[in-house]
Amino acid sequence: MTVPGITLSNGLRIPQLGFGVWQVRDDDVVDAVSTALETGYRSIDTAAAYGNEAGVGEAVRRSGLERDDVFVTSKLANPDQGYDATLRALDASLQRLRMDRLDLYLIHWPLPARDLYVPTWKALERLYAEGRVRAIGVCNFQPAHLERVMEEGGIAPMVNQIELHPLLTQADLRGFHAKHGIVTEAWSPLGQGRLLDHPTVTAVAAEYERTPAQILLRWHIQLGNVVIPKSVTPERIRSNFEVFDFELAEADMDRVSGLNTDSRYGPDPDAFDGD
Repeated sequence: MTVPGITLSNGLRIPQLGFGVWQVRDDDVVDAVSTALETGYRSIDTAAAYGNEAGVGEAVRRSGLERDDVFVTSKLANPDQGYDATLRALDASLQRLRMDRLDLYLIHWPLPARDLYVPTWKALERLYAEGRVRAIGVCNFQPAHLERVMEEGGIAPMVNQIELHPLLTQADLRGFHAKHGIVTEAWSPLGQGRLLDHPTVTAVAAEYERTPAQILLRWHIQLGNVVIPKSVTPERIRSNFEVFDFELAEADMDRVSGLNTDSRYGPDPDAFDGD
């Protein structure tokens, strides 16, 4: 099974379904990522703040896959914002991964109170121009943050990775992305697991004879999101991959979208200061 891809503004293709490793310990991440790669995932999403970049790199090497066949994303840690610190941070991430480039490098949070995200973005633009990263983007940026980097920087972010699930559908922000050619990537796509027993989700799952996770992931896919579910359980890793052999009817897409209450499980990007 080849995962469909979404084309970024620079022409690079990112797999629409990837594998996330947030909160996966470094001593567990090798096995989890190895299982994901064996299953057919070809996109792995890590971050400096997760403390598991070394394990991700080890799993990619053990897989026997060519480096070009695995799309690797990492993110700049909050303490490393600022132009020069960002350049050093990429060096450190690549050293931990034991790779010579990243496919996608993201600013993890805007941290507006620190007011460093514009020079940080300009550092990412330099790394992109030098070919050390194949694409650049951001996480958790609101429209005002995106507008500022587009006005003061040279290019628009290619991806914005945001909290997104049926209780937080982010319709306005997704519309902003579409207008400006920014790909929407969803973190916490299952609502940190809290949506797996929601009555509407379980009802739809029963009707389609699918798991609740598969229904939620399929909802993301049909919205056009890039999605990066996380699990350390081999059976769930494999099950989450089986979302391309069925389709939700429009009425069922609406049922799931109708759960929206603009409820976050993660921090508010406008207030979060990184501590």
